[in-house]
Amino acid sequence: MGKITKRSVEALAVKSSEYFFWDDQIPGFGVRVSPRGKKVYVIQYRNGGRTRRMGLGSHGTITPNQARDLAREKLGSVAQGQDPSGTLQRERRAPNVSALCERFMDEHVALRCKPSTQSEYRRCCDIFIKPKIGGHRVQDVTRVDVGELHHNLRTKPYQANRVLGVISKMFNLAEVWGLRPDGSNPTRHVQKYPERKRERFLSPEEIETLWSTLDHVVTRGEVTLHVAAAFKLLLLTGCRLSEIQKMRWSYIRGNVLWLPDAKTGPRRVLLSASALRLLGELERLDGNPHVIAGTVEAQHITDLQKPWRRIRKEAGLDDVRIHDLRHTYASLAAMAGHSLHMIGKLLGHTQAQTTARYAHLADAVTREAANEVDGLISGFVDQPSPPSNVTHLKVGP
Repeated sequence: MGKITKRSVEALAVKSSEYFFWDDQIPGFGVRVSPRGKKVYVIQYRNGGRTRRMGLGSHGTITPNQARDLAREKLGSVAQGQDPSGTLQRERRAPNVSALCERFMDEHVALRCKPSTQSEYRRCCDIFIKPKIGGHRVQDVTRVDVGELHHNLRTKPYQANRVLGVISKMFNLAEVWGLRPDGSNPTRHVQKYPERKRERFLSPEEIETLWSTLDHVVTRGEVTLHVAAAFKLLLLTGCRLSEIQKMRWSYIRGNVLWLPDAKTGPRRVLLSASALRLLGELERLDGNPHVIAGTVEAQHITDLQKPWRRIRKEAGLDDVRIHDLRHTYASLAAMAGHSLHMIGKLLGHTQAQTTARYAHLADAVTREAANEVDGLISGFVDQPSPPSNVTHLKVGP
């Protein structure tokens, strides 16, 4: 032992085995000398019944006085109940964001999400998250990092918001797994971009045109009867694409379609007379349990987007997506006077706000009914015409 100075450290001889030279003024501060002559400043302390050592820097890289100041700082934190060596080791072992992505996919997504959602999360991780912040340690990711990633996707607001949602979920789980402090999610206060919901639905004339086009392309042999039936069933049931695409004959029980694994969980769809008639005209292929049979034996059709692009072009409906057929079903239900609650049940919505987009269509029917009642009342009551100088009603006191 002795005081650690530049002269005393440089005078330390190299031995056949590692040894320590301890400072006589700061207990726990010393120099480790390796058999190869490397001299490293260290601290040593007790934590949880165990002896801990932590390197402060190599001699020559830092001076003895700098090492002394670091030793006082670190040993002072030990006196306050901290464990600087343990903290450093945890930081060195801490995973980066790429590793977090994989754990997220394996331990959460694979167990809790449907295959379509798994594919979307995998795409977000591999294409957008890993290339940008994959090398960052999980605890080092900041709001600035996430905000920059989100900003780089500003020309694709829907995609930008989906990626932000995946990052948010990942870092919520990082807190649960002890990889970040509670309440430190870096997506907090990163504002999503506005998303404009599409209001496209088919008019009666467009529905007639589409139906006729589907019949023509089947007659010409351009698509199979099963493919055309898929689009017709989307119109007649309001189901999601995957629900019709993966539908099995065993799901049809009388006039009810039982969907065991819909987006929002198991649900039942009441089949109309037209839907039942259409299903009755479809051929059941031996060994294939699926209603919308594909070209591969015993499998359902895997790609309806390609035939849809040809069909909508011929029908003059280039701006119509497959999902708009579901919107059309809901819009017709709203314009027929059905309540938003009923429309939500027809579509399999679990949250009222999801169905709220059709409120203005339901309001139009309600307004028409109110005008009809007003007309009846006006017929019973002799109402004088309002004065010519009255342009509006004053509401309130």
